Amino acid sequence: MTYLDFEKEIEELDKNLDTLKNPYQNEGISSINKDKIDSLQSEIDKKIENLYSNLNSWQKTKVARHENRPRSNYYIEKIFTEFEMISGDRSFAEDEAVLTGFAKLDGKSVLVIGQEKGFDTSSRIKRNFGMMRPEGYRKCIRLMKIANNFKIPIVVFIDTPGAFPGKGAEERGQAEDIASSISCCMSLDVPTISVVIGEGGSGGAIALASSNKVFMLEHSIYSVISPEGCASILWKDVTKSNEAAEAMKITAQDLYKFNIIDGVIKEPKGGAHRDPQECANSIKECLNKQLEIYSNNKVLDIKEERKNKFMKIGKDLPSEINFSNFNTEKIKTITRSKKIKISFFILLILLIVIYFNLS
Repeated sequence: MTYLDFEKEIEELDKNLDTLKNPYQNEGISSINKDKIDSLQSEIDKKIENLYSNLNSWQKTKVARHENRPRSNYYIEKIFTEFEMISGDRSFAEDEAVLTGFAKLDGKSVLVIGQEKGFDTSSRIKRNFGMMRPEGYRKCIRLMKIANNFKIPIVVFIDTPGAFPGKGAEERGQAEDIASSISCCMSLDVPTISVVIGEGGSGGAIALASSNKVFMLEHSIYSVISPEGCASILWKDVTKSNEAAEAMKITAQDLYKFNIIDGVIKEPKGGAHRDPQECANSIKECLNKQLEIYSNNKVLDIKEERKNKFMKIGKDLPSEINFSNFNTEKIKTITRSKKIKISFFILLILLIVIYFNLS
């Protein structure tokens, strides 16, 4: 188990617990004290519950990126049966950063799309750390159209820091492919359900999360840019990522208040990485419930519901939401500084023009 920087106390307690459970101490064989173990375990559970119920946005970002956090591949294996992988965009190449295929969810046929980061160094390189390339979006579009033709619902797992920012991706038309993917999602006649299981980053996420229903795991994040990217642009200081995360409102709880997502799926105590199977069960329950609602509602216009969902975003903001954490004074200072530089530059050009005209 990898511990995060704010889990040092829990790490120490876990080490003490492992020592108590080990019958072979330095002094030799010792008897295991069950009462002490139970008492310590109870203390650890309370501390985890306390800590994880009061995480700030930056801490949640770290949990969402935890290296032991279950990925799409895990959920596909645990939630679905008869998963048949389908590869390639029929145009350029296969994108390993996204898993696609048809499967069964308790007997119901579904198309499954899962952005995959990988679980160790070699698999992360192979999966490009979950950053899709243009061929990945084209592959998803191809399969979504097939699912639409056969009236098969679509389930998407979102977990990406963003689209791949490489030169080759831009040369192959990545911006257009992301736009085409969003357009395809919005035009589907079948229900689409997206679940943000880790990071939902930028266009890489929204390209596949333009769905009828968007859910987030309790400790996942969803944003237009990473906190580090925001901090480096606004303050030119990546150490202000903590402030940026708070100001951007990127957590599942904040986005649910904004009516940007449709629900928050509870994680096990201490995050999905502490009990992946329990988390998979919660996601499966949510998916089954949503698919049942759509299968029983024959009157609902799927496309119209999806369009209305996105048209409403930003119109009715809850009164309790405010942007007090956002350092507007700092932004004003930066803007003022840029205006002064631009004004000076224009003045310099004018002086040069006047000088040459006079001479």
